[in-house]
Amino acid sequence: MGVGPSTKETSLHHFRDPLLDVLSNDTDLDLAGVIIVGTPQDNVEKNRVGQRTAQILEAMRVDGCIVSCDGWGNSHVDFANTFEEIGSREIPVVGVTFNGTVGNFVVSNKYMDTIVDMSKADGTETEVVGENAVDELDAKKAVAFLKLKMRKAKK
Repeated sequence: MGVGPSTKETSLHHFRDPLLDVLSNDTDLDLAGVIIVGTPQDNVEKNRVGQRTAQILEAMRVDGCIVSCDGWGNSHVDFANTFEEIGSREIPVVGVTFNGTVGNFVVSNKYMDTIVDMSKADGTETEVVGENAVDELDAKKAVAFLKLKMRKAKK
């Protein structure tokens, strides 16, 4: 299982990333940064990327975060591990990824309770580049969910 053509994002999409636009323009949130990690093949390294990401967030003392994954299937192993590492540190976390008609993740955990599915074409992958990429509405949903989780965590 690999990343198909419609879940790939173009360079222009990265330069005009809707998630970053929405986050950076929200006056209620302070965008602390962006962490970019790969999707290793080795299971030890898969666990390490989640651990390191969570350690960085913990050291930055963030109030919450959004984890975005532009792959699916095997990439969701890393995604789930990262969620668990972040959630176990009691940092509110929201996810944005392509899940589509698969519906269930390859692996999951209790911290993966708020996921925005970026699937656009009736839950199936198409052959249109970027069709199943995050858009402004997905970003607004993720930010709204994050604010709710952060508010709940402060109580």
